[in-house]
Amino acid sequence: MTKEKARTIGYWVTTILGPTSFVIGGVINLMRTEQAVATLQHLGYPAYFASILGAGKLLGAIVITIPGVPRLKEWAYAGFFIDLAAAAISRAAVGDSAADIIAPLGFLALVLASWALRPADRKLAAPAVPGRASARAASFVRA
Repeated sequence: MTKEKARTIGYWVTTILGPTSFVIGGVINLMRTEQAVATLQHLGYPAYFASILGAGKLLGAIVITIPGVPRLKEWAYAGFFIDLAAAAISRAAVGDSAADIIAPLGFLALVLASWALRPADRKLAAPAVPGRASARAASFVRA
């Protein structure tokens, strides 16, 4: 197996187990299931927060999975990072068990691996090198 093929497989495995799995959490939160609302209340958050989290999780999972839209992908990855870090911190703040604190950190590791392994066509293009005019800027200057 080539290094590139292994990287592609690693990307899809971590993406399906990490960011794409947020579809399930998104739907559960949007439905405001008893478990979702109880968890939010346990952590000190209002019930309506389920709708906000649900929409963000569902949209983020879709954006990360579909091709294109690299800038939105960066925002989705950042949102998942914030969500999972906040989940771990919230669990610790209310005195939950180590397992409850570590669980979101495990998903965070999958999200970070997915981000690190993403193919070039799913990355945001690098900014222009300072001191070099881009072709677009050069054509504007000539006009």
